[in-house]
Amino acid sequence: MVSKFEPEWNEIYFIEKYTMYQILKGNGGIEVDFKRYHDWVDKLIFLEKGQYIKFLSEHFEVRKIEFEDERIFRNKDVRVLFKHLLALGYINFSECRNCQEYLSQSVFSKQASDIIDISSEQWYWQNPFHANQEEYHIIFDVKDVIDEEYKNHLSNERISRMIGIREYNAQALYKDKIGISIKSMMGRKRFLESKKEIAFSDKSIKEIAYEFGYKDPAYFNRVFSKLEGKAPNIFRESLEYNKRDTFLPELYDLLDNHHKEQRSVDFYAQKMNLSIKTLSRKVKDQLNLTIGQLIRQELITTAKLLLATDMPIKEIAFDLGFEEANHFSSFFRRYTTYTPQGYRQSVLSK
Repeated sequence: MVSKFEPEWNEIYFIEKYTMYQILKGNGGIEVDFKRYHDWVDKLIFLEKGQYIKFLSEHFEVRKIEFEDERIFRNKDVRVLFKHLLALGYINFSECRNCQEYLSQSVFSKQASDIIDISSEQWYWQNPFHANQEEYHIIFDVKDVIDEEYKNHLSNERISRMIGIREYNAQALYKDKIGISIKSMMGRKRFLESKKEIAFSDKSIKEIAYEFGYKDPAYFNRVFSKLEGKAPNIFRESLEYNKRDTFLPELYDLLDNHHKEQRSVDFYAQKMNLSIKTLSRKVKDQLNLTIGQLIRQELITTAKLLLATDMPIKEIAFDLGFEEANHFSSFFRRYTTYTPQGYRQSVLSK
């Protein structure tokens, strides 16, 4: 089912069906499974059942496609879109001409499953792990096992036997292509799911520890505290998902209105009635970014949107507050690896 909606900020949207999100309009970050992202522009985001998404400011407009037919997920090539290995699952929409054509022609079509096949082809074309098709199947066979068995603390040898390959081959492949071990991948999944149970259920910490295969709740507390930096009960108390903290929406509104002409941290601190130190700390705590990085990301996002039009690059530079077009070109290239003209030609014309 295809729909367009304007999400409430700070609302937790739990994913009950395999879902694709395309953010059509908005300003600010998103949160998926406790991680916050600002680089969602020009991406189709794919979320699997059990995840959640939260929008960190107001005025987002989103196209959402929920895939009703479970049979499409029997195709093993499709799982690359939904079984996220390290971070957010996505494809680059601006690089996928077929995606653009399909979605422009079927904005609210009920027959939306074709976008899965188009997106899968694009994901393999992007090839983020530089693996061949056989290696990808092994990588995602292991991920299938991890997603099913993460509570059981399986050994690498047991996982390898379950997918029918030698332990060394699977382990070496993960280290080479993904950059972490299978054991670490299993631990990440177990930790994430335990965080969700702590955050969104009323189960006791002891009950959650036993549920996740820890015979000693005290040991679970030590493991969790080491990874999160705070004990499970403190983590639960600190979330306060029902509290409508206006700090981020107010900051994003300021950035939206002033990022073209104001890049001084002092300006935003004064507008927020905070000291520079307090503003910097709150941004770092909530977004894991510096305020300077946040301002630069706003500029880059706006620059990309303007480069998608036929507006001359010199005018874009002046519109973004650069005194010289070459200053804008140097800035854009430093933070995207593209020149403005190169971005327009190499990315948007594909």
